[in-house]
Amino acid sequence: MADVNRGNRPLSPHLSIYKPQMTSMTSIFVRLTGNALLVSALMIVWWFLAASSGPEAFETADAFLRSWFGDLVLFLSVWALWYHTLGGLRHLIWDNGYGLDLKSSYTMGYVMIGGSVVLAIITAIIV
Repeated sequence: MADVNRGNRPLSPHLSIYKPQMTSMTSIFVRLTGNALLVSALMIVWWFLAASSGPEAFETADAFLRSWFGDLVLFLSVWALWYHTLGGLRHLIWDNGYGLDLKSSYTMGYVMIGGSVVLAIITAIIV
């Protein structure tokens, strides 16, 4: 039975109690980028379907993807792809028992963030 004389404490930990940590924030963003990649994949499928449907449909889809908003979405999708990939590599390293201490975890988090930005910019320059 629950102790009703606890005082004014919360019954379970809440987000307002915890300070955001590098490992939790990078993990949350890996999940968010994975979901965002699904949306961008649907956008590319729309472009392919429009190309097979006819010139009018393709012009509409192509105009959207070549607009400033389409360029922004595609660049953010490239960044999300690199970020998600580096997050997967980090988890492979962790699964092998390496980098589990706090300093290494934070270092890998900063490498994920910085590396994904640099790789996205390099990809945008090349493509």
